[in-house]
Amino acid sequence: MKLCPAGIRAISVKFPSIIRTNDYYRENYPELIARAEQKTLAKLFVPDNSTIHNDDDIWSQEVAPYMSDPFRGTVERRVVAPDETSLSLEYGAAIDALEAAKLSPDDIDLMLVTSLFPEQVTPGNAAFLAGKLGLQGAAWNIESTCTSALVSLQSACALVQTRQYRNVLVVISTTYSRYTDENDTLAFLSGDGAGAFVVSRLKEDQGILGTKIANTAVTCGAFYNEFTTDEQGNVKMFIRGGKGVSKMFNETTVKFIRLCCHGAIADAGLTLGDIDFFVFNTPSAWYSRVCTRALGIDSEQTININPLYANIGPTFPVANLYHAAHAGKIKENDVVLVYTMGSSSNAGASVMRWGDVALGSAPAPSISISQQENKILIPR
Repeated sequence: MKLCPAGIRAISVKFPSIIRTNDYYRENYPELIARAEQKTLAKLFVPDNSTIHNDDDIWSQEVAPYMSDPFRGTVERRVVAPDETSLSLEYGAAIDALEAAKLSPDDIDLMLVTSLFPEQVTPGNAAFLAGKLGLQGAAWNIESTCTSALVSLQSACALVQTRQYRNVLVVISTTYSRYTDENDTLAFLSGDGAGAFVVSRLKEDQGILGTKIANTAVTCGAFYNEFTTDEQGNVKMFIRGGKGVSKMFNETTVKFIRLCCHGAIADAGLTLGDIDFFVFNTPSAWYSRVCTRALGIDSEQTININPLYANIGPTFPVANLYHAAHAGKIKENDVVLVYTMGSSSNAGASVMRWGDVALGSAPAPSISISQQENKILIPR
């Protein structure tokens, strides 16, 4: 059976209403700012000074300029309001993607959902979201931390290519702000948001061309979840950084970028020079720069939305693709590479030929990426 071309038909994003700037922490947590170098961020992102002058130690070189900034280059982050949830963000993104694709829930045969993290301890939001949408088809929870969107994209495309499903809705949400301790600097990097895309049959030669996924077992323990109780006795979960995380990042980041990106390009039967645009997950202010240097490409060939959203984990691939397309950086028939890396899960890259992708409504307020990038002050 000949595989039919499959890929993204429509894409959307949804962000919470609160924009939290660095001034919020300066005004409300001055002692935390004063003690920032004893907190998590100072332990997570530390350059290896013994190898920083090694030409191939790109990670340490790019981290170093941010060490004097307690926020490590973060400018703004979106956080959920009391009346917002991971499910409400997912619902908004899903509806927007369906409207852009000119489809109804009845047209969706399968929905893949990643909720990092849902309001309930377990399971994920797939069944909850299916009920809210009135979806009659299958709904699966997918979990591969920050690479969940690519794992879902690969799965959805394979199922459409083999004609098991016609239209697959993928929905991703991140609500880190409720699971990071505001008395810890890890909160500086933590943002919330959601994205959705519809995978369907596309024109010949469009859609997914190649993929490379590799497990990241070597980073197990980089982060862990700690359960505690608040002053009212309610159980709360907080994300914590593990021991030796900085060393893990120093030693593995560039290796995974090259392994997955070159692997996906080879799987597509292309060369690096055939790629028109690159989309990387950008959990830190310097991550995009690390990726472009690791691959030896021009920084103009990618986008960095970290200044707008801080770390939005698995939502990054959707948000980066959306913003790049919205800004006209990606056009129909461009060859696009998407790379993500998730600790204790997988790293992955996919190469696709961009179709006539419908875009959901722009998030409000609409802010220029270039304007926000100019806000980052990098001490040199």
